[in-house]
Amino acid sequence: MVSFGKSAGLSNDTLYLDVNQDIAVQLLPFDDLMKLAIAYSPFIRSQNETTSSLEAAYAMTKAQLLQNVSGFANYSGGNQSIVAVGDPNTNLNQNPLGQFSNGYRAGVSASISLFDLFGRKHVVRQAYHNHRAAIAQKDLAELMLRRELIVLYQDMITSQQILKVRIMEEQASLTALRLAEAENQKGRGTLETLASATSRYYQSKASSEEGKGTFLKNIHTFEAMLGVPIQRLKRY
Repeated sequence: MVSFGKSAGLSNDTLYLDVNQDIAVQLLPFDDLMKLAIAYSPFIRSQNETTSSLEAAYAMTKAQLLQNVSGFANYSGGNQSIVAVGDPNTNLNQNPLGQFSNGYRAGVSASISLFDLFGRKHVVRQAYHNHRAAIAQKDLAELMLRRELIVLYQDMITSQQILKVRIMEEQASLTALRLAEAENQKGRGTLETLASATSRYYQSKASSEEGKGTFLKNIHTFEAMLGVPIQRLKRY
């Protein structure tokens, strides 16, 4: 919430920003505001999630080749006899099917398809470039956010200065109206003078209200872009 002070008729508002003090002095330096925007802006957070998702997809694509590779290990217990398949009179040294019936056995089985052989590298390359594109998109989003924040930050400063002038105009026209009313009560004024003073006051009042709306709109838009409440953006 923004307080405009007693002179603006909003004395009960919580004082987060003072319209009579330059907003650039009240808020954190712009570089610090930009760091907060990168950390908390909903738009940047969305880009970060997209980048992380594509990074995970790239890692998974590279690892998918391993799904066709499997390993095995087992252990058989018993004596040291040799199991031979075939003619028992055959020399075991010449029998390719002879093996010990106990001990550890381990091995690896791999089955590679033609797609994995010729097409997998293109899928991995596509995932890699998708990830790189997401990183570039994130950098571009940060650049666009910085540009928009610069424009909005300057709009806040400008709208505050305009509002200060309009509030002073409203106060001056109110003073002129009170004087015209007093003169009219004393019989020294005219209805035309009073009507003119009243018209100028209401015009200046409408102008200051419009200025308040513009200033508040800029403040709340700035909050939304950063994803941080205005009270956390003040200097301490």
